[in-house]
Amino acid sequence: MAQDVADGPGPNLVIEIAGETSGTVVIDLLEDIAPEHVAQIVALAEEGAYDGVVFHRVIEGFMAQTGDVEFGKAGGDMSMAGRGGSERGEIRAEFSDVPFDRGIVGMARSQDPNSANSQFFIMFDEGYFLNGQYTVFGRVVEGMDIVDTIKLGKGANGSVIGEPDQMMSVRVAK
Repeated sequence: MAQDVADGPGPNLVIEIAGETSGTVVIDLLEDIAPEHVAQIVALAEEGAYDGVVFHRVIEGFMAQTGDVEFGKAGGDMSMAGRGGSERGEIRAEFSDVPFDRGIVGMARSQDPNSANSQFFIMFDEGYFLNGQYTVFGRVVEGMDIVDTIKLGKGANGSVIGEPDQMMSVRVAK
């Protein structure tokens, strides 16, 4: 399916989401904009690290965050979700002039701009205050209607209470 998407050279990240919403989201990975980030995301997806990881922070009108491969697996203790990463190490910022428009996918990080690892977020709407502060590495090219229905966070700072929606499987289509 994703290989038929006329969206540029790829690779594409194909995410099967399940929970209160379900469906397929396809993200065109912008390796010409953020090659190190794309390489890390592709490696984690190919390892199966993202399978079963929840959307732990979802803020209406802003973004849905996922990708905590350490503490964000469905069915486990979610109290630390959003604080973990992979064993692959942190990635230096790869800022670009691509604006944070609706459907843009950016890399989450701590206060240090060079601390991205495995977590990422998908924009529900524009967030230009993020421009030059976070690395853009992808763009949703299919399934934005699914992203729009990801279970919203009702807890502190957008944390999802109860059973969050999850990425059942994440694969790479080249």
